[in-house]
Amino acid sequence: MDSTIPRTKLEYYDDMWKLQSKTTLISSSKGDDGRFVLILLSTIFHPQGGGQPADTGFITTALDDSNCKFIVQDVRSKDGIVYHYGVLEEDSGGDFLEKGREVLLHVDECRRKLNSRLHSAGHLLDGCLLNVGLGYLQPGKAYHFPDGPFVEYKGTVPQNELQTKQKELEVEANALISTGGKVSAAILPYEEASALCGGHLPDYIPKGSTPRIVKLGNFPGCPCGGTHVSDISEIVSMKVSQIRTKKGMTKVFYTVGSCEDVALPVN
Repeated sequence: MDSTIPRTKLEYYDDMWKLQSKTTLISSSKGDDGRFVLILLSTIFHPQGGGQPADTGFITTALDDSNCKFIVQDVRSKDGIVYHYGVLEEDSGGDFLEKGREVLLHVDECRRKLNSRLHSAGHLLDGCLLNVGLGYLQPGKAYHFPDGPFVEYKGTVPQNELQTKQKELEVEANALISTGGKVSAAILPYEEASALCGGHLPDYIPKGSTPRIVKLGNFPGCPCGGTHVSDISEIVSMKVSQIRTKKGMTKVFYTVGSCEDVALPVN
């Protein structure tokens, strides 16, 4: 890739509930699978990563009289550049892919809403652990995809406590969801971010950097690049379906309730 291509500005970092935006096409190319790859000056599409699936949606030209449409099927990020993979809708002209063209981005609201709720629910479980006596578990990886979301922790729960803790976690999570609480995200200086996260940050975050910190209600913040709900209550409900502990690791599997009546905030 051309080294002169700038890092993509991540608009969802500043506004996690933004579904439409305008930007400039930096480059386009065609891959071996026949799909096009677009690089934009900025994006509201969240790329797959951090345990969260990619946004989907479409991109159109900014011209009011154009029917050109690019269907975004997948989004990935590498070295600070976001790649939008997809296909042109039938009858969309090739000139739509010209460098420098102004385009409009449209994120699929239902998918964004579900991904944000699942991701937020995973973070909420981190806080619930403290309240049910499992605060000794250390965060590991997380999977916030709809086909089977879970969070994994270093440390084990005694076998005879698994069912009890599963019920306690579910009760605690739903009590917090019922109460609600503001969710915020901000890019902060290292020391300020560390203080917000309980006095320390993970080793993978370089000292002197400016990490993005997400905070759910009154819980300590945590470094995260994903999208989230604006209030804990938007998770609607949570079911802790299983806790599994094996080889020094514990997995907590969960699902979230139906969200037909939940709308993203109006900007």
